[in-house]
Order: sequence, then C-alpha cells, then structure tokens
Amino acid sequence: MNQRNVVVTGIGTVTAIGSDRDSTWVALKSGASGVAPITAFDTEGYRTTFAAEVKEFDPHVTMEPKEARKADRYSQFAITAAEEAMQQSGLDGFDDPYRAGAIISSGIGGMTTWEEQHSRLLKRGPRGVSPMFIPMMIADMAAGLVSIRYGLKGPNYCTTSACASSGHAITAAADQIRLDAADVMFAGGSEAAVCPMALSGFGNMKALSARNDSPETASRPFDAERDGFVLGEGAGVLVLESEEHAKARGATILGRIAGYGSSADAYHMTQPDNDGNGAQACMSAALKCAGIAPEQVGYINAHGTSTPFNDKIETLAIRKVFGDHADALKVSSIKSMVGHLLGAAGAVEGAATTLALKEGILPPTMNLKNPDPECDLDYCANEAVSAQVEYALSNSFGFGGHNVSICFQAVT
Repeated sequence: MNQRNVVVTGIGTVTAIGSDRDSTWVALKSGASGVAPITAFDTEGYRTTFAAEVKEFDPHVTMEPKEARKADRYSQFAITAAEEAMQQSGLDGFDDPYRAGAIISSGIGGMTTWEEQHSRLLKRGPRGVSPMFIPMMIADMAAGLVSIRYGLKGPNYCTTSACASSGHAITAAADQIRLDAADVMFAGGSEAAVCPMALSGFGNMKALSARNDSPETASRPFDAERDGFVLGEGAGVLVLESEEHAKARGATILGRIAGYGSSADAYHMTQPDNDGNGAQACMSAALKCAGIAPEQVGYINAHGTSTPFNDKIETLAIRKVFGDHADALKVSSIKSMVGHLLGAAGAVEGAATTLALKEGILPPTMNLKNPDPECDLDYCANEAVSAQVEYALSNSFGFGGHNVSICFQAVT
C-alpha cells in the first residue's frame, strides 16, 4: 500500500526556559539557561542540588481547578502543551473522532504523586491513600487526559522507553497516519521528575552533574569537563497530520516527518554500546526510511546528555553513519539549556528541530568551553547558527539500550 506523508501542524512546549513554544524558542536561540538551585524541596544532603525546573507554572490557565487537582504535574504539563499545539494547528473538532488519537509518553509518570501518597500511607495507614492515587500516577494518564479533552477516539496509549520514550511516541503516531489508521495524532511526552526520589536515585548512580557551585554551566555536552546530566522537567506535544488532510483544511504546515528508525543496544542497563552500533543503526534506518543519502542531512539535534560515555559514543556513531560528511554537519544539544527531560526529551527536541528547519536557525550547545578530543564535530558551540537545512535528525537514546532517530524535513 502507498504510505502517506506526515506533517507537523502544531507545536506546544513547557520547559524550564519558557512556559510556551515561543518563549522557549526565543530562549533557545539566545542560549539562555533554565538550570538553577532546586526550589521545590530542601536539597540539603543531596549530591546534586540543582535542576532545570519549570518555574511559575499555572495549570489553571488551561485546566479547571477541579480537573487540575486530579492530574499529576506531568499530566498538567502535557495538557498545557497539547492545548498550545491544538491552537496553533487550527483544528476545531474532528469529522471522525475515531481517526484522531494521542500517543503521549512518560518515562517515569507521576513520581511526585507516588511520593506524596507513600508519605500519607506511612503517616495515616491504608485509608490515608487517595482514591485518585493510581489514575494520577500511571504513565499513560497524560495520553488518556488529552484524549478525553479533545474527544480523540482513535489510537491512544503511552510509550515508555526511558529517555527514548517521546521519540518512540512520535514515530508510533506517525505510523498510525502513514498506514492510514488515523488522520490526526497528538504525539509527544511529558515528565515531572524533579523530586527527592529521582534526585536521589540518579544522584547515587552518579549520573547527575554535581557542579553545585555553578548550576547554569553544569550541563555541558561534548565538553571535556562534563560530569553528568542535569535533571529537567516539562513537556512537548506535536500535532501530526497526513499531508493531504492538512492541505484539505488549509492548515499551515510547519515541517514534515520524512522518516525514522529505532534499534536496541542489547548491551547494558544504563551504558550505551561502546562501539555506538545501536545509535548508528537507528540513524541509518531513519535515513533509509526517509529515502535520502547521508549527504542530504545538514543538522543533528543530538541526544547529547553531558555524560562522559553518551557524548563520545554518539559522536562515534555519527561518524560511522556520515563518514566524511560528518565534518560538514552542524550538531547541537539543547539539554545544555533545558536539562534532560527524560521521557519528554525527544518531543521537546523534535519541536526544536522543526522550528530550527522552519526558521533557518540552529540552536547552540552552551557551556562548550573545552572540547573533548573524542568529541570532534561542529557542535554550534555557545551561539546559534544561521543555516538553511532541508533535512535534520533528532536523536534519543534511553536506559535499557533503547534508540530512536527521527528525520525531519523543512517545508518551503
């Protein structure tokens, strides 16, 4: 069967550097940092005391108070991002709600709800636990609430693959459209894991930067002095449509999803394959799916976590895929500004990639002062780069060896 083209018609984001799409994009282009000491709880005694928190977030701008009380913070982020994407798309209802759906990921789900309710269990006993604990905590509820909000009766579920979760959500949603199972899909991810348990767990495994004396410079992908990632929170949601559906209703098309690929390292619970074979495989698969040559790609929005292993192995994988063309590529990691959004990272980075192609401005990798000799690509160090690019990849790699790469195409 002929597969349909998939386009982006709406983008919504919530990040530590902006409460919406436009403010986030302006901040990304300027190299602003959203990393600062944690304000949500007392961090005394923690190895790491900072994160990329979403500040001054008001769910009531989008949600009724009663609705907001029954939603974990990660679901509130997702609904806010989905509403912004919906508004930009210009959609106003659906002719056939069974051909419209939502795949919204979360790597962790309602961890803050879990912490709060566990504390109530210890203090008050079983009867102290809220009857809303389970529906607020489970990782699929953001997708469920977005579906309920807009009456989406088509495909609806959550992808959970650690830090590759929302990359997989976007590709799964695109598949629904390409295979003619849906006309419109809300796709993305949300995470709100800046909380004591996550900070303790990631900190004790020494995955987090401990640069407590200078939080804003802590996330430094590809830098020789990088010492771990910075925990972030937020959401990204894209409205995807078949190109024919979008054109038929006169929608503004922001970009096209040309192809995508996924793979598994099958190597280690937390460390990437030392040879970069898994990352190489998913990027190569994305190019094959898009039907383009490596030389047609001009930009890569890297996974770029600022961890010692990831950055050099991703660099190695890029060189394996692109050969001599790797030296002509522009590469950057927006985690240097928004932190690592875990299960929401791929969606926010996919949004940034779409905007980069649309505007011809590639966001920078900040805090890259002392390049690692093993990270020897052009990382758009410390300032945005003006460049007209037709094709770009957005990479997401997760604990468990999960890899996904999405090929975005500019639309003129």
